Amino acid sequence: MKKLAFLWFTNLIVAPWDINLQAQGPQRETCFRPPVGSAVAEPEDLRSNNGQLKVDLTIHNYSAADGSTRYCYVDANGNQSPNLRLRPGDLLILNLKNDLADADGGGVKHLHDHAGAGEKADACSGGPMTAKSTNLHFHGLTVPPVCHQDDVLKTLIGPGESPFEYRFRIPENQPPGLYWYHPHIHGFTKTQVLGGASGALIIEGIEAANKQVAGLPERVLVIRDQDLVNPSAPPSKSEPVLPKMLIDRDGDAANNGTGFGKPAKDLSINFVPVPYPNYPPAAIQLKPEERQLWRVLNASAITYLNLAVLFNRVPQRLGLVALDGVPLNENGTSGDFVSWQTHLGVPPGARVEFIVKGPRLGVQGLMVTRTVDTGPSGENDPNRTIATITASENAPEPRSKLAVSPEPLPPNRLPWLGNIVPVRTRKLYFSEKLIDPNDPTSATEFYITVDGQTPALFDPRTGIPNIVAKQGTVEDWIIENRSKELHAFHIHQMHFMLLDYLGVPVDEPFLRDTVNVPYFTDRALSYPSVRLRMDFRDPNSVGTFVYHCHLLEHEDGGMMGLIRVEPADGPEGPTPTAATGSHSR
Repeated sequence: MKKLAFLWFTNLIVAPWDINLQAQGPQRETCFRPPVGSAVAEPEDLRSNNGQLKVDLTIHNYSAADGSTRYCYVDANGNQSPNLRLRPGDLLILNLKNDLADADGGGVKHLHDHAGAGEKADACSGGPMTAKSTNLHFHGLTVPPVCHQDDVLKTLIGPGESPFEYRFRIPENQPPGLYWYHPHIHGFTKTQVLGGASGALIIEGIEAANKQVAGLPERVLVIRDQDLVNPSAPPSKSEPVLPKMLIDRDGDAANNGTGFGKPAKDLSINFVPVPYPNYPPAAIQLKPEERQLWRVLNASAITYLNLAVLFNRVPQRLGLVALDGVPLNENGTSGDFVSWQTHLGVPPGARVEFIVKGPRLGVQGLMVTRTVDTGPSGENDPNRTIATITASENAPEPRSKLAVSPEPLPPNRLPWLGNIVPVRTRKLYFSEKLIDPNDPTSATEFYITVDGQTPALFDPRTGIPNIVAKQGTVEDWIIENRSKELHAFHIHQMHFMLLDYLGVPVDEPFLRDTVNVPYFTDRALSYPSVRLRMDFRDPNSVGTFVYHCHLLEHEDGGMMGLIRVEPADGPEGPTPTAATGSHSR
């Protein structure tokens, strides 16, 4: 029996909420956040022109009055986290300036061997990874893992340095859809992303891939998480009374299995906060029964989403057309495929693009996230409202609208991934270990291990890959979860196809770059697993890059591995030894 598994599973220009604040005189605070209950404003669109998009971004942080540290990207016109909009073949030139000041979580977590302690030849040579270091990862794009493009292993931009230039072309065969950019500093990624350092990147042309969305207005909705604004508040009186709150070893609310109670983190939508315990929703307006394309990014550091739209508490059908930036009909099937669902699972880092139809006048609409069972060792991701959806004849038009009569996309020159015979099968597994096995409150070490190698925390200093693959080939990877916590597997530079889920073949003829791996229980007879078909055919996959859990505290805590893809015409590389994970020839 086949199973559909994707449900398991984002001159100062003044934003609308900022006009009154500006009029009062004082300069607005860095990394400004709109008030609770605000209308969901759209991020500013920065579009390529004549085949090029040039952007100047500065990353800032700010210590807010509530004690939290906010992070944000700001462009030259004062826009926070703008949407970067490009087409296949376009050149992106992005100059990133690091303006980070001292923040909590300081210190040096890792030191590359490419420069001596305290030395740093340039931003491409590695050096100390600190709370004030930064870089950029272009999540989901198939661009080379080299400095000035999409390297996260050696590229380190320090505060006060000259702006660092990212320069690369969007591949001609990059699928049209929703991608994103965020920092990827090992040991500090969670801090910066949790603070708000993230933004959407859109490859234009989805209406050419699927004409069901042609002519639709579109919205980009970025859902982020953040530390609780009201951590000591009791739950809302509208919730059932629960036993004592559980707290995990990271100090977050632990999964209680009820769907209620204190969440591990608050959520926001396009920076409008939706705080615990009452979850006052943000506001979305559209015209009565209007059809729109919603492009939703889960840019959370640790929070899983299970999105639904309710009208008068009745779940509505959502027409999924793309997952993780790739149209569902990328496999070359004829017709404009739409998968109609009533809820969509979105792991941290993942994206969904779907058709939604607005309510009639007078009908109450809600966008919610349903509870996600993260396992007995996971955080609490309960039911909660994110936004109200209101029909109004005077609703403002979304800023962007898809072309009515798009030119068709060129056909994919590569055979469909699902039809390729893999050259080998590998097994990897997630696992966790208490630093002090005799102290259940001690910190946890997080691992992702190639079967046969010894579990080891990721260390960027070694440069030794755990896996060596060959460009031009396809492999099957079985990812097991030997921990009691849900994990989200992600790999850079490529997409993959889900073949099996919990040992059962699934009917998923489409691609993704992030997938949930179910947690282990003592009652299980075997470790839960997924089977993935990994695609190393693209020449841009050549190089050294990472795979990891996209819960960023797990990634920062060591749950990351290194893969090197050798050129197709090069010699076969050495293979890792079983005992240590190091290489032998």
